[in-house]
Amino acid sequence: MALPSVWSVMRVAVLSLSVLSLLSVRLVGAVQDSGSVIPAESRPCVDCHAFEFMQRALQDLKKTAYNLDTR
Repeated sequence: MALPSVWSVMRVAVLSLSVLSLLSVRLVGAVQDSGSVIPAESRPCVDCHAFEFMQRALQDLKKTAYNLDTR
């Protein structure tokens, strides 16, 4: 019984790895696409989030200061 040559074994190994890597990339992409995607136009920017957070924090500080003053 003749043994397969090194080149044919390497060719099969490379083809198998290529197919597996392509399948895994598609599976990972399918997992990431499964969630709901919000378009960038309707998402507030990072600066807007930071501004809203700071505005709420300032309101909370004002309420706390007012409550301390009334005591």
